[in-house]
Amino acid sequence: MQVTPIPSVPDPSVTGPSPANNGGGVGASEATDAFGLGFESLLQIILTQLTYQDPLKPMDNFEFVSQLGQFSQIQQAQSLNDKMDNLLAAQSANQATGLLGQIVDVPAGSTTLSGKVTAISFAGGQPRISIETADGQTISNISIGSVIQIRTGE
Repeated sequence: MQVTPIPSVPDPSVTGPSPANNGGGVGASEATDAFGLGFESLLQIILTQLTYQDPLKPMDNFEFVSQLGQFSQIQQAQSLNDKMDNLLAAQSANQATGLLGQIVDVPAGSTTLSGKVTAISFAGGQPRISIETADGQTISNISIGSVIQIRTGE
């Protein structure tokens, strides 16, 4: 029996229209499973498995449908995970903008600094605030997770 190599699998970083997704839905780069393979790649593996199966022992229909269902669940779970990440990022940005003009307390070693939030930056996708203390000192790059108290601006 001669085995031929698996045809090249499409690049998962390309999210343009393809016969499998018809240009809609989740792109290949957004729907990857734990092994880094896109849904189209997993379908290609199943097709290759069907092509080279032993004709005397064909794949059970139940097993085939079960594999397709599992791959679909992986795609949907990854899509949901991506959407949750986007929602969390939007929520963090909204929370950070609500701090503008507010007085916040942040830990600084064994003491606590208080200051008015004067700016917000989104370095690395995470919101960071800058505060101006009562003595005019500006402290930047403070994670909003480190804020321990928020008061209205005075």
